[in-house]
Amino acid sequence: MTTIADSLASTLERQIASGAYKAGDKLPSLRELAQLHNYAKNTVVAAFELLVSRGLVEPRRGSGYFVLAQQKTPKPAEEDAGSLGRAMDIVWLMREQLKSEPDAIAVGDGFPPVEWLSDVRLDKYHPKVVRTGLGALFRYGSRFGYAPLRDHLVRKLADFGIGAEPRQIVLTHGANEAMDIVIRYFVPPGGKVLVDDPGYYPLFGKLKLAGAQMLAVPRLADGPDLEALERLLVAERPRLFFTQSIAHNPTGSDISPAKAFRVLQLAQKHDLLIVENDPLADFKPTSLPRLAALDQLERTIYIGSFSKSFSAALRVGFIACGADLASDLADLKALIHVSSSEYSERTVDVILSEGHYQRHLNRLQSRLGEATRNAIRLLESVDAEVFARTPQSLYVWAALPGVADSLAFAKELLPRKIVMAPGRIFNVDSTQVSRWSRFNVGAMADPRFAKALRLALRKRASD
Repeated sequence: MTTIADSLASTLERQIASGAYKAGDKLPSLRELAQLHNYAKNTVVAAFELLVSRGLVEPRRGSGYFVLAQQKTPKPAEEDAGSLGRAMDIVWLMREQLKSEPDAIAVGDGFPPVEWLSDVRLDKYHPKVVRTGLGALFRYGSRFGYAPLRDHLVRKLADFGIGAEPRQIVLTHGANEAMDIVIRYFVPPGGKVLVDDPGYYPLFGKLKLAGAQMLAVPRLADGPDLEALERLLVAERPRLFFTQSIAHNPTGSDISPAKAFRVLQLAQKHDLLIVENDPLADFKPTSLPRLAALDQLERTIYIGSFSKSFSAALRVGFIACGADLASDLADLKALIHVSSSEYSERTVDVILSEGHYQRHLNRLQSRLGEATRNAIRLLESVDAEVFARTPQSLYVWAALPGVADSLAFAKELLPRKIVMAPGRIFNVDSTQVSRWSRFNVGAMADPRFAKALRLALRKRASD
């Protein structure tokens, strides 16, 4: 039978293992732990003695108990440098994307370079945010989100040709929460859902978690494969299609006007609801064809975000859809999360209210255009096959010469501190070998990448 002392010792052991207590740290005193947990002092003493016997802590006369330096056990092989072998593990890849390695070049990164966003000085907006309503910052916000920001979004969506009212907009904790809410509302276990292939791997993870059946719609350079889409609509009768029309992740491609029109015709014919995710809207011209603009939110749910253009730390996104559905989704959001962050929403509203915002977007698009041209030139110089050539795109989808398995090539570049995004992680069936990789055009500007890429390709050619 596990005693109270055993349980306390195990709790402290986990805290030491996780780094909450580091080598040399003093553990809480006997009195503090006894009072905190309402334990007898003898119980706490017994727990400390167990930790001493395990070689985790040492007593120091008159001072207390201190954490000892721990022997580091070797990591399993799959957790070591070859961890890209687990690239099909979506949660693992998300962890890798969130890592910050100062000396590594994250060529597969999903975000623009920090220096592109640094002129959005978030620190200078705090006083203005507080002045917009200090009292409200200590309470939950509206289930729909901060009303002035929703008013701003009405005007922003109008620039894209999407007509909406504030009651049709629900603010969320980023675009990923927006997708999660839509999935919870529409997708039952076993439900059939269309997705781009290759496509946005966190979406695949969410759908797997929901127990959905994903149906892959091949992505071409000008949008979805219409023949495959129609076959799936006839044979499977899915309810939803998650897609990225503009600045598609990972291919960087944009849907053509003719194809966008045909997708909406098929949606009308087969009673299909389209979820259009547009997280890179600020990086692209407003005139590009968006399904929600052609459809005016009749059969489309439009999802947007400020994570890529302002700051991922703000975590502000939104859903635009029909008014009745927006009310239902706002209720679901309240049930799951109570509310989104009004402080972050007020910050975005303040940024949008200033003239600096448009200047920032102009600079962002200019930088992206130059980086895209340079990235494609670099890839062409090594005879890579480029999937889609767009004037400005954060991502380029390319196949390198002589590379049949981009995952294996990514492993070869890891010792050179180059972190790639091999194609199979973006496939619905992540076990398939892929020769494609996603390249971040901003990260490719680092001259160390071009040097490492050419050396690795020459080495392959000579082997």
